[in-house]
Amino acid sequence: MSLDIIRSDLLDGVQHGFFTRKGGASSGVFEGLNCGFGSSDQRDIVSINRARVADAMDVTPENMCSVFQVHSADVVTVDGPQTGEAPRADALVTATKGLALVILTADCQPVLFADRDNGVIGAAHAGWRGAIDDVLENTIAAMVALGAKRDSITAVIGPCISQRAYEVGPEFLDDFLAANDENARFFANGDGDRYLFDLPGFGLHKLREAGVGVAEWTRHCTYHDAERFYSYRRSVHRKEADYGRMLSTIRL
Repeated sequence: MSLDIIRSDLLDGVQHGFFTRKGGASSGVFEGLNCGFGSSDQRDIVSINRARVADAMDVTPENMCSVFQVHSADVVTVDGPQTGEAPRADALVTATKGLALVILTADCQPVLFADRDNGVIGAAHAGWRGAIDDVLENTIAAMVALGAKRDSITAVIGPCISQRAYEVGPEFLDDFLAANDENARFFANGDGDRYLFDLPGFGLHKLREAGVGVAEWTRHCTYHDAERFYSYRRSVHRKEADYGRMLSTIRL
């Protein structure tokens, strides 16, 4: 099966892709293109899957730069192939050609950034915690430090969980209201004391507030399309033992 890659017209001219679960070598609950070494999938199978992504991006696996994601707001600047363990962070930026920046997700937002005019790119993993703690703003600031201009940056949010699938409790709402009362607009009433949170809507708001030139969400929901996407929340609801991780990447 061939790889299924979602691309954005806004990032035309920059090689990138939000890879779905299709076209991989994994089986069972991981069936497809599971790219997460943090899963309980066989490591050699995950390596095969990541090699397929590298081939599609026309880079060597060694030039795929990643981070050990911890739901932080930390950003790493890379200027060459990584050696040793991946740094603990949730975003990467570079102005070095030939390096592919890699983010893994399974409901959280994968966000790809590019300033084509100034030759700077970025990639961020933005769950609710990272988003509220400014991982997107920090990624943009790190790009600016490499020579990017805020109003020249394009940011695209890839497949993530949509509002109709993201049920949360009242304490979750309280965290967002404590940060800013206006965050109430990203919540809709659910059943009982539950709310429905608009993660990509919040992400777009944060990107636009940070001054990027243009931002969009691809409008793919990971939870509701099991054939194309892995979903942590769906795996919990189905009482599955584990879940796969999808890879999103961008390179100059």
